[in-house]
Amino acid sequence: MADPGATLLARLSSVVGAGNVITAAADVAPYLVDWRGRYRGAALAVVRPASTAEVSSVVSACAHAGVPIVPQGGNTGLCGGGTPHATGNEVVLSLARMNRVRAVDADNATLTAEAGVTLAGVQAAANDAGLAFPLSLASEGSCTIGGNLSTNAGGTAVLRYGNARDLVLGVEVVLADGSVLDLARSLRKDNTGYDLKQLFVGAEGTLGILTAAVLKLYAAPRTRVTALAAVASVGDAVALARHVKQALGDRLVGFELMSDVALGLSRKHHPGTPDPLPGHPWYALVQADDSADDPSLPDRVEAMLAFAIENGFARDATVARSGAQAAALWGARENISEGQRREGPNLKHDISLPVSSIPAFLDDARDRLAAAFPGVRFVVFGHLGDGNLHYNLSAPAGTADEAFIAPANLERAQRIVHDLVVACGGSISAEHGIGQLKRDELERTKAPLELAIMRRIKAALDPAGILNPGKIL
Repeated sequence: MADPGATLLARLSSVVGAGNVITAAADVAPYLVDWRGRYRGAALAVVRPASTAEVSSVVSACAHAGVPIVPQGGNTGLCGGGTPHATGNEVVLSLARMNRVRAVDADNATLTAEAGVTLAGVQAAANDAGLAFPLSLASEGSCTIGGNLSTNAGGTAVLRYGNARDLVLGVEVVLADGSVLDLARSLRKDNTGYDLKQLFVGAEGTLGILTAAVLKLYAAPRTRVTALAAVASVGDAVALARHVKQALGDRLVGFELMSDVALGLSRKHHPGTPDPLPGHPWYALVQADDSADDPSLPDRVEAMLAFAIENGFARDATVARSGAQAAALWGARENISEGQRREGPNLKHDISLPVSSIPAFLDDARDRLAAAFPGVRFVVFGHLGDGNLHYNLSAPAGTADEAFIAPANLERAQRIVHDLVVACGGSISAEHGIGQLKRDELERTKAPLELAIMRRIKAALDPAGILNPGKIL
């Protein structure tokens, strides 16, 4: 009697070519672990289609065999959403070969890219057309646009341009039975019923597999100003953010909050990182852009910061005088996550709150967590301008990292942090998604009716439950 697994692999090989059905343990291994090294799984095979038609055939074959599918892009996720389970009965569907920019329409200010194009590749294609795609993440050289949309990525420019959800006009999706849903329209106005594309943005591959997207482009910035301000407290940072928004209006692209501990890790693990304003507990990184040549913008930023210092809600500030200086300031910010990873495992929280609630939240969370985990180190940074904090906990000195991140400690820390977040009207996931990491917490904190509706949608689009099972729900 034929082996069902072997029969499926043979059929998949006929679709994508034998060289793109990977089963050798050493070759499969990189696809089985998440970027943080927290989740490790197993797989029947890794399949690498090169077109939407091939994705459709792969999904159809897996659906016929009843084999679950785990879609994977650049494998840079932080919640285990693209990592298979340990059962070994799933197929990892890598979209890395679907890496074409299909079209750039400069007049319509749109770009159509396949799911496997890296975010940096999308940015470069937009730049080549004299335009810009504003989504920006520290992992943009390796994360893919399909993954960005599947997790509704945020990044450093949300304040001005919104999340990934706000930057997509249309999508192409392969559904759980292999059928192709073509919603890849480049219209900014299309009021013909439900906006189906948004079902798949942020769904982490549980409702369908994104294979391509039509993205919004914007005028490329011609004047850019980057500044770093030192502040005494998060309350002062919030006051500074309000002042900067008033002073710069829609020229303000990003407003990043960083603790001295977070920047210290960035500098420790990336020698040569500048420290232009040493000795302060908190820092704000400000980015202002203008699509016109505006030689007055640096002076406006300097005047705004001088006012903040004179009025006591900033202690000191510096403005980058060159592109290299600006890149170095941003490098210090963007290397925090990598610095944390090199320092050792930690308990991560990606949360969002009303900006006005953040100072009190940080005080309450610090007190409760310090009581629960004496000596814990707080590594706090994030996008203060839009209320998104990366609130991370490193092991106390002398405590083994693996012991600190044990499931019991993770659950305890999550309970403290997430209960405070929910009490403030916030969200337990701002831009990283739910994946495996926060699935139980979503069940605990989400309103029952919302969860029930989500399950109805999942059952309607994936009745057999083969698309990324065990993620989100």
